[in-house]
Amino acid sequence: MTATTSDIEKAAEVLRAGGLVGLPTETVYGLGANAEDLAAVARIFQAKGRPPTHPLIVHIASAEHLDDWVEEVPVTARLLAEHFWPGPLTLVLRRGRRVPLEATGGLETVAVRVPDHPVALALLSAFGGGVTAPSANRFGSVSPTTAAHVRAELGDAVDFVLDGGPCEVGVESTIVDATGGTPTILRPGGVTREDLETVLGHPVAVPATSGVRVPGQHPSHYAPRARVVLVEPQKVITEAELAQEQGHQVGVFLPASLADASVNAHAVVALPDSVDAYAYGLYGFLRGLDQRGCDLIIASLPVEEGLGLAIANRLRRAAGPRHSV
Repeated sequence: MTATTSDIEKAAEVLRAGGLVGLPTETVYGLGANAEDLAAVARIFQAKGRPPTHPLIVHIASAEHLDDWVEEVPVTARLLAEHFWPGPLTLVLRRGRRVPLEATGGLETVAVRVPDHPVALALLSAFGGGVTAPSANRFGSVSPTTAAHVRAELGDAVDFVLDGGPCEVGVESTIVDATGGTPTILRPGGVTREDLETVLGHPVAVPATSGVRVPGQHPSHYAPRARVVLVEPQKVITEAELAQEQGHQVGVFLPASLADASVNAHAVVALPDSVDAYAYGLYGFLRGLDQRGCDLIIASLPVEEGLGLAIANRLRRAAGPRHSV
């Protein structure tokens, strides 16, 4: 069911009252709160079990409002906003006075974006302010791409959920540090590195580490309950069958190049040829293997081009060491 005008008006009222709203975007569903309401922002961290030092993204209705939320907008940042907003690109800039430090994890920078989803844009317009909205799930777990995922994971912790259908992109936004003269990608996502380089006219770096804290950098993130193990593509079947023989309930991400192969495993996901389709289905595939009772998932990394870079990033985080936070 798609959200109605009355649903959007109700969600805006919930935000004004300090409540939390599950909202659809083109990337994943977000858990939204009034960005200027400290108590509401604190509720996001509590509902997700999110460390208070982990910054949130402020969602705004259009690029025209960017100056209201940041201290300055460098020429390059303005160029990127003009080309990619609304869209799955988040810009990290110097924090403006309207943004509380509680929303930035104590940083003097803020991450801002304009989502490309009609329901999200209608809500932002009706609300008339900025909405902090990390993914609407428990911290570190698989991101939600349907309204049902939000309800199943957060339950009564979210006051109202807007249903905008399945998310079209399926992985989070690209985060770009635009505070200096040379933008860098802090988290690959829905806008590809190649897209950015075409607009900017020069290569864009994707550093392995960064001094700027942004969402999605925790060593274990986007993780299902099952443990994820990454191997070379040609070893997926061998490793999966070995683990199955050792008593694991194994889920397999079978590369499209091995589509005709048979695998002795508990569950098999035949990956699509298209990297866009892979990104769209990624979190659903992980959730599905959890639901089928897998305790181990064997996967390989895609070619890190286009959306493949974002998929590889998410799989590495899903396979990362799991520590309590």
